[in-house]
Amino acid sequence: MSRLPVKLKVGGITPFTATDYPGKLAAVVFVQGCPWRCGYCHNPHLQVRTPHSPIAWADVTGLLERRAGLIDAVVFSGGEPTMDPGLEPAIREVRGLGFLVGLHSGGTHPARLREVLPLLDWVGLDIKADAGDYERITQVAGSGASAFDSLRAVLDSGVRHECRTTIHPALHSEGQLRALARRLARAGVRHYALQVFRATGCDDAALNRAPTSGYPGPALVEELAALFPSFTLRQGG
Repeated sequence: MSRLPVKLKVGGITPFTATDYPGKLAAVVFVQGCPWRCGYCHNPHLQVRTPHSPIAWADVTGLLERRAGLIDAVVFSGGEPTMDPGLEPAIREVRGLGFLVGLHSGGTHPARLREVLPLLDWVGLDIKADAGDYERITQVAGSGASAFDSLRAVLDSGVRHECRTTIHPALHSEGQLRALARRLARAGVRHYALQVFRATGCDDAALNRAPTSGYPGPALVEELAALFPSFTLRQGG
């Protein structure tokens, strides 16, 4: 039986990275579109979906075929890849080429995330704040419910994962970070990362101007690290 053509809207591709899939060399496929409008987004050009895919899927698979033996994995990122109905067939085709498959997601579409979780080898899930604070960051009402539904799906799936939060002192007080981390630890998160805001690619002038030096404080970092078997602080830059 012939497969239906993949119609994933690809906005860009990185042919080689050592940082987007833990412990593996990977390529990253950036999927167009995101329903949320986070001020600190460093890929705002990928938020809007155009009528046609900027990069043909055949060009993506052609590149991946040439990378066979040079990379171990392919990561679908964005934008928000779970927004695209073409994600599952794209993942299946990539697996058919012999690659591990990773996903970067903000958890916008938990139902589609559940569909593809059995096909994934690793997930990096963004949890942006505690559920009640989500709208302040995403500018979309009810977004926190989707994100925490997605978190439950990832935890229940048993797929290797990292949960991470991009933080900025104008968006997250230390008290809010403490409450969020405790909630995540209670939920069963074992691998957690705080990512301090970086200005690269960000269009929000106010966030770009605000200083982040010394944030978060070392006492808080030590406290949060004790909550998780694996904890990482990634400084901005």
